[in-house]
Amino acid sequence: MKKIATFLFASVVAQSTNAQSFIQSYKDRADMVTQTNITTYLQEFANLGIKTTGSQANANALEWLKNKYTSYGYSASQIAEDPFTFGTTSSKNLIVTKTGTVYPNKYVIICGHFDSINGPGVNDNGSGTSIILEAARILKDVPTEYSIKFIHFSGEEQGLRGSLHYANNVAYQNNIRVLDIKLVFNLDQVGGVMGNNNNTIYCDEDQGGIPDNNTASAAVTQELRNCTALYSPLQTDVDPAADTDYIPFEQKGEVITGFFERIRSTYPHKPTDTFANTDPVYIYNVGKATVGALQHFAVASASSLGTHETGLKNSLEAVKIYPNPAKDVIHIELPDSKMQKFSFEITDVSGRSLLKKTNEAKINVANLESGAYIGILKANDQTVVRKILIER
Repeated sequence: MKKIATFLFASVVAQSTNAQSFIQSYKDRADMVTQTNITTYLQEFANLGIKTTGSQANANALEWLKNKYTSYGYSASQIAEDPFTFGTTSSKNLIVTKTGTVYPNKYVIICGHFDSINGPGVNDNGSGTSIILEAARILKDVPTEYSIKFIHFSGEEQGLRGSLHYANNVAYQNNIRVLDIKLVFNLDQVGGVMGNNNNTIYCDEDQGGIPDNNTASAAVTQELRNCTALYSPLQTDVDPAADTDYIPFEQKGEVITGFFERIRSTYPHKPTDTFANTDPVYIYNVGKATVGALQHFAVASASSLGTHETGLKNSLEAVKIYPNPAKDVIHIELPDSKMQKFSFEITDVSGRSLLKKTNEAKINVANLESGAYIGILKANDQTVVRKILIER
């Protein structure tokens, strides 16, 4: 859990996605995050009890994580334990490596801690843990140019013990960098509180520490904001990086970013940090943003998932939405003449609906400003999502 920062910078500047393009396959995979899986992970995490570093519950949580990765198809050679000791306490981090196709020796690290204190820690940090699991499941067989390390740290609540050990003894040895890290992407306390208006996520930016990191962190944090807008319904603000598991890497000069809940919960570190006191829908949406961003950072394959769009059956594969770019009118041509009932919606990249039409094959878009939009066509319980460009 991050300590409260001495200052906050909440950006009110409109998000810009000009530097990043919408990639349909990234959206497809982000949409493969399921509410059912997130809820199941959170409940199972809660049932493991108080996972204090060095406890049996902590060791049981490590085994639970390993079993999840095995069930996804990760091999024993990809799954590694990283034991560490502080004082009389011993624990282990879990590292799962997915090898990149172009830069196999350069790593995007996505991480979060799985230990808890005084309670089951469903928000802090079952929320981040669940999202990392879902990202690893979805991307298991997706080619990425850069290697990905899915890391679950222990000992965070006792002073970043697990991440300090990994940064100082694995990523660096005798202060010499032995692991080529592209960036560190941390998820901590992204669970929200049920009943709050959880529509915004903080994107963590390095604004202190080693000054040389700050410019690069600002750039990747903006990319994280862009991805969140492109692949989830969430809005973003910027939060200065504070005490959580990316800090030991930042202190070594690495580039960091991360997610943290915008409306801060008061339940972490208490027995009341339970499933009932988190917002699983918020976690689900942060999960979609995470999968989208992780693909961007690791440069995932942009090829389709066996079909051109998510969940398509043969009848919608050949749908035509044209012209694209469009100026004033968009035409929809369905491949099956029997599809008499359909809807077409245009949203902005943050998911805000701008227009919706039913059974209209000619859509007037003259009132939309030039830019990139998302078109969502639904027919016969099938959905096709297309990027729509308006140019004038």
